[in-house]
Amino acid sequence: MKQYDVVIVGAGPAGIFTAIELKRRAPEKTVLLIDEGSEIDHRACPARKTGKCVHCDPCNIMSGWSGAGAFSDGKLSLSEEVGGNITEYMSVDKARELIAYADSIYTDFGAPDVVHGLHDKRVEEIEYECSRYNIHLVKCPVRHMGTEYSFETLRAMYVWLIAQEGFTFRQHTRAEQILIEGGVVKGVVLHTRGEEPETVAADVVVAAPGRGGADWLTKVAHENDIATRNNEVDIGVRVEVPNAVMDHLTKPLYEAKMIYYSDTFENKVRTFCMNPGGIVSEEHYEGGLAVVNGHSYHEAARRTTNTNFAMLVSSKFTEPFNNPIEYGQYIAQLSNMLTGGGIMVQRLGDLLQGRRTDASRLARSTTIPTLKTAVPGDLSFVLPHRHLTSIVEALKAFDHVAPGLYSKNTLLYGVEVKFYSSKVEVGDHFESAVKGLYAIGDGAGITRGLMQASVTGVVVARDIVK
Repeated sequence: MKQYDVVIVGAGPAGIFTAIELKRRAPEKTVLLIDEGSEIDHRACPARKTGKCVHCDPCNIMSGWSGAGAFSDGKLSLSEEVGGNITEYMSVDKARELIAYADSIYTDFGAPDVVHGLHDKRVEEIEYECSRYNIHLVKCPVRHMGTEYSFETLRAMYVWLIAQEGFTFRQHTRAEQILIEGGVVKGVVLHTRGEEPETVAADVVVAAPGRGGADWLTKVAHENDIATRNNEVDIGVRVEVPNAVMDHLTKPLYEAKMIYYSDTFENKVRTFCMNPGGIVSEEHYEGGLAVVNGHSYHEAARRTTNTNFAMLVSSKFTEPFNNPIEYGQYIAQLSNMLTGGGIMVQRLGDLLQGRRTDASRLARSTTIPTLKTAVPGDLSFVLPHRHLTSIVEALKAFDHVAPGLYSKNTLLYGVEVKFYSSKVEVGDHFESAVKGLYAIGDGAGITRGLMQASVTGVVVARDIVK
């Protein structure tokens, strides 16, 4: 039986930063990092070239080295207010210190130097304007890597780690079972594609599976009597408009993170993952579930004439409901059912008039969709009334600071769902009730983005070697 000091499950930012910090601080430790996807140079999404998803198993967008981050927009949010809940586990000052440290690692490996929204008078003016309409602008400096630099930066981390003695990366490998005896981690049962299951011994296991592995981690927690609690369920749409509608916000901010409490239900509605000059994309979770996302490139030559962003409605459920992930999946499945398995798109004007967008109406839209495979449809058959009403009311409010947003030709893609809903109960250093078992990143319901996921990896590594 092979023995490692640390086994890390999931090669997204949380897992990668755990490995980097371990090898920086304790190079003698043996570290195994596994992922069900491929190493970074073998990751490619056919849909990016053909415009059609071929349902790779596992999805090459979601799985593999660096997780969804490899093909994401690569936004590093440099504020503790954005991208997760790490301030529940540490002070604000400590969170800021760790964000700065993780950011320095990104720049060491090639992330661009430019930071948007930093000490800009225009940002203060936008914040003032938002406040006139009951909109909260979250001021957050952003380092934008872009899809191409995100890939190269995360690839550079791979190259560095592979060169470190005592580090091993295994692709196409799942953690079938975490072995626990007497409340203490003993190892992991691994299954590499095409091979027989194998047991490896380890005193520490770091579960960092990303959003696509949230179900798996919840199952592990329940099997080992580790408490979980419901997180917010974020469900909504991806909005696409011409750059002219959003440029006055995105040029100083890059990402305008706005929060509005809807008039009818007072639901929290927030903008998220804003992509100036970007592309709306499709991603697939295990089982073929299609959800919408978006990204953009750093280089001006690769940018489009549209801006896209998510508009998400946050709901916090209480007992007896305890299946937030399944609820989000159910909503997404409704959309997939109506489109034959793809993403739905509807003009806002058609939605407001209570009619389905069809191919002829979409063809008349002055906003040209960047997701060419999106199927025209009617989101009122998919999203609950509460969510749809809240989204429409928020769009109307945001139109005050982004005139033209509440337009008949604004495109709404559905659905966007964030699967970070079951939060695993862990201590201040992200160790669970099982000694030696840590749970971090988006899949643990603790973070919601690249930067805070990276921070959790740093914290865990430092706790392991202390």
